[in-house]
Amino acid sequence: MDWVTPGHPLFEVVREDLLQSVQPDLERGSVFYDVQRTVPARLDVYSAAIRDGLGNILHRRLFVVETSMDGSLAVRQPTLFLDMVPAPAGTEAGTDDGLPGGDVVEQALIERALEPFLEEIQQTRLKEIDTISAHMEISLNELIHRQNLRMAELLSGNQSREANPLLAANVKQVEDKIDELNSRLEKRRKEIERERFCTISDIQHHGRGWVLPHPERATPQIAAMVKDDEIEKKAIQSVIAHEEARGWQVTSVESENRGFDLISRRPHPEDPETAIEVRFIEVKGRSGIGEVALTTNEFRTAERLKKDFWLYVVFSCASTPQIRIVQDPARLGWEPLVIIEHYHVGAKVILEASE
Repeated sequence: MDWVTPGHPLFEVVREDLLQSVQPDLERGSVFYDVQRTVPARLDVYSAAIRDGLGNILHRRLFVVETSMDGSLAVRQPTLFLDMVPAPAGTEAGTDDGLPGGDVVEQALIERALEPFLEEIQQTRLKEIDTISAHMEISLNELIHRQNLRMAELLSGNQSREANPLLAANVKQVEDKIDELNSRLEKRRKEIERERFCTISDIQHHGRGWVLPHPERATPQIAAMVKDDEIEKKAIQSVIAHEEARGWQVTSVESENRGFDLISRRPHPEDPETAIEVRFIEVKGRSGIGEVALTTNEFRTAERLKKDFWLYVVFSCASTPQIRIVQDPARLGWEPLVIIEHYHVGAKVILEASE
């Protein structure tokens, strides 16, 4: 079985085919609605690659740069599109007046995302190259050593090359083999040295879109799904305190749009740097007790991670927070709310399923 991940030939072929099929739409631009937004924002989609010194593509990744109406820039994960819905045809996009141009946006992308991306790949590459180099040196030097032993064996006999033509031919064959192996060794050393150096390449702007506040975000059906930042902050703090009280180590990934908010690790008692259990936690806060909604990205992540995904619902955040914990929440009877790309269940379902 072969893992099909970014960089795998099959993955890259599918990616390129998909990109070609949607390129006209990307160039034309799109408009989306997001129930959690209160102001419009511009979204620019880029891709970039990291190449080694031989020109080999080590990794390629998609990026989204969000431009707020005040001109501030932020790099987002492409998964943010999973939480949006396309606006109806004819919906007017925002205006670029006064917003940073393409050069400024691309420079922000380089500084905030591509340079850290390069450093990440560079560190991984150096470890890989050190391993490859060590194995290469052992392998080729062992082959050279064997040929040297063979040469010593041939020359240790009493007969001279002139007296034994077959001996001369064998010696010549071994000499050629030693020369060929030494040449391979030097060539590979130079290649490996070049492979150590990585650069950013192939920065490509694929398209631009706009995301607008959902026009129905204030309606009774949707209003309950709109996130309250203060309530969510209190819920996050409650869950972190709960996990740390259990002796677990918590990392927040809220800003990365990964489909969950926190990664909680139970450290090994003898090696704190090693985790013996990990939870990927999505936190939902409610001021009282009410229904809970997952975005499409969160729901799909829950489906993918199954029992490693944990939903921590914090009820009564406005008074005394009460944490309800559900492992593998995708198994619950979530109902899709297509108009805003969310899935929701009633509070009773959470209360009955929680630990």
